[in-house]
Amino acid sequence: MPATDEPPDALVAAQAHAYLARIGAAVPEAPTLDALASLHLAHLLAVPFENLDISLGRPIRLDRDAMLAKVVGARRGGYCYELNGLFALLLRHLGYAVTLVSARVATADGGLTAEFDHVALLVSGGGLDGPVLADVGFGEGFVEPLPLRDGFERRERGHDVGLARRGETGDTWAYRERRDGEGWRDRFVFTTTPHPLSDFAERNEWQQTSPDSHFTRSRVASLLTRDGRVTLSGSRLITTAHGRREETELADEGAGRAALAGRFGIVLA
Repeated sequence: MPATDEPPDALVAAQAHAYLARIGAAVPEAPTLDALASLHLAHLLAVPFENLDISLGRPIRLDRDAMLAKVVGARRGGYCYELNGLFALLLRHLGYAVTLVSARVATADGGLTAEFDHVALLVSGGGLDGPVLADVGFGEGFVEPLPLRDGFERRERGHDVGLARRGETGDTWAYRERRDGEGWRDRFVFTTTPHPLSDFAERNEWQQTSPDSHFTRSRVASLLTRDGRVTLSGSRLITTAHGRREETELADEGAGRAALAGRFGIVLA
C-alpha cells in the first residue's frame, strides 16, 4: 500500500512488513476477525511484556520511531503504551479502524488505579461484526480479541474471560476473569472514549519515575508460550506448562541475562 494511501497514525508498508516478520505473521488477505485473532496471538507469542528499560535508567518514548526501533529493530518487548500503541499503527495499515481507550487496573484492595494507567484497543471496521477489545500489552490477559458485548464470556487456557458493562452511561466496561471455583474478578475497567497516545504521556512518565509505580520496584518480562507462560520477576524465573508451575531463583545477574536471552530473545546492550 503506498504511503500516500495510509490512514492517519498508521505504519507505512515497509514498517508493517518488518513488524509482521518480527511476530512471524503474514499480511492478511482482508481485515477480518479471524485475521485479527491470528495477529493478536502471534504478537503475544513473539513480543514480551517487559519493563527492563526502567531498571536500566533508559527513558521509554512513545513516538513511532522509538517504538519501532525497540520492538522491531532491537527485538525487544515493552509495556502497554508501547505494545498497544505500536499494534494500533499496524492494524490501521492493514485496514482496521482502531481506537485507543484509557483503562484503570483493578488493585488488590478492590480499588482501581488512576485514569490512563493502561491503554487498550477497540478495533472495528473491515470484516468485523461490531467492535472488539484487543490488548497485547497487559501481560497475562486474554489471548483472542473479545467482542464488545455485555456478558460475553469465553473459555481460555483453563479459565474464563469476558466483558461486562458497568455504570449507567453505557460507555464503561470491565474486562474480567473467572478461575475455577471462584467468582468473576475485574482485571481492568475502561471507557469507550477515544484518546491519542499522547494523552498517556504523563502517566507513562509516572510509571517510569514514581516510587508508587510497581514498574519502578522490580523488573519483569513475561511471554505467552504455546502451552503456558514464562515470566522473569526480579530474580525469579517462573514457567507454567500445561497448568504446572515451576519457579527457579536465578543465582546472579549473569543468569538473569542468560534467561532473558534464552527464554525471551532479549539481548541487553
